[in-house]
Amino acid sequence: MSKPVVAIVGRPNVGKSTLFNKLIGTRLSIVDDTPGVTRDRIYADCEWLNRNFLLVDTGGIESDSNDVILKQMHFQAELAISTADVIVLVTDIHDGVVASDYEVASMLQKSGKPIILCVNKCDSIGAPSADFYEFYNLGLGDPIAVSATHGHGTGDLLDEVLKFIPQETENNDYEEVINVAVIGKPNVGKSSLINKISGEDRAIVSDIAGTTRDATDTFIENEYGKFNFIDTAGIRRKSRVDETVEKYSIIRARTAVERANVCIIMIDAVEGFTEQDSKVASIALDNGKACIIAVNKWDAVEKDGSTMDEYRKKLKNDFSFMSWAPIIFISAQTGQRLNRLFELTTFVHSQNSMRISTGKLNEVLADSTARVQPPSDKGKRLKIYYMTQASSRPPAFVFFVNDAKLFHFSHQRYLENRLREIFGLDGTPVRFIIRERGDKRK
Repeated sequence: MSKPVVAIVGRPNVGKSTLFNKLIGTRLSIVDDTPGVTRDRIYADCEWLNRNFLLVDTGGIESDSNDVILKQMHFQAELAISTADVIVLVTDIHDGVVASDYEVASMLQKSGKPIILCVNKCDSIGAPSADFYEFYNLGLGDPIAVSATHGHGTGDLLDEVLKFIPQETENNDYEEVINVAVIGKPNVGKSSLINKISGEDRAIVSDIAGTTRDATDTFIENEYGKFNFIDTAGIRRKSRVDETVEKYSIIRARTAVERANVCIIMIDAVEGFTEQDSKVASIALDNGKACIIAVNKWDAVEKDGSTMDEYRKKLKNDFSFMSWAPIIFISAQTGQRLNRLFELTTFVHSQNSMRISTGKLNEVLADSTARVQPPSDKGKRLKIYYMTQASSRPPAFVFFVNDAKLFHFSHQRYLENRLREIFGLDGTPVRFIIRERGDKRK
């Protein structure tokens, strides 16, 4: 399941970024007295009482005498509504209730989504001043007095947020369904692929990059299994993310990756590999997802007998940081090799979910140690006492050693290659956790 999204919205300079930084426990958003400092949508993981959600800091919703700015206020508020599962409206006790607060509150009430009213800059300890009760006029229920600077009231605010976030469960509602996120730059054919495999026009397709704004789900059941394909907005370079709506699209794309079991990384066969393709792939890699590199528009490439082999060899070099990911050449327009894409999706999902017994792992470890002696430094040699698998999705292995500093990256890579050689683990990253004997950390 993807993490719930909690958006912090409000007028400029009411302390949204200060509150955001306080809740996540680090200074991620720039804080300044100048209104409008926060322009990009900044998001970070937030945890409270062992519950996790994605917290989003937004730019100030600003009204002015100019009608164009008023329309922008409506636009931004609507974006916040569509993106978030819970909305925190931040106001300023020093300013009191102003016209912009009424405008935003009115829009949020129409959404039907949970809204928590936060009255910021209540810096004094004890009962709030009489001005605090003016905020009941917004019609959003009981306001919560908070000091983002000092942290007063933030616990009460987070307690209220948790009331609207579903309890996390170990079993996914769609346990037998493979969630597949289709990710890539804009205009590589993600929506065309969804339409082709579903047999209907579920997504709008256009040559204009950025047509897809949200992440949409398409359930498909066939002879290969049950799949939920998630079509995501194209992930652009930050310098090209100009429209406010696209900033929310990136958040949706990232949360879609988090929710997925398998990521299909689509690249344009005509354009070839770009730096942005590697950045898109790294999002899936960082989240430990099974991955497939799908080269789309292969029907538009002029070919001879060696074109595919040469293209594959180059991609292996370009994606050297995830050389374990299989590469497939497809055409979303003609349907070329889409059956093979389903087979690969099922396969890499099983590899990502693989469990290996401790006994088999240590047999491989003993054999690998006999083949290549562990590294040493200043007369002290690395000893690996045993290993075990801690988790799957992705497979994570714990090594118990005498000295973690001696476990060099090169030896870790050697052992990873040995594990892949014996057990496969194709299409999935693996994680290594190094523990020294007597290390009690979990």
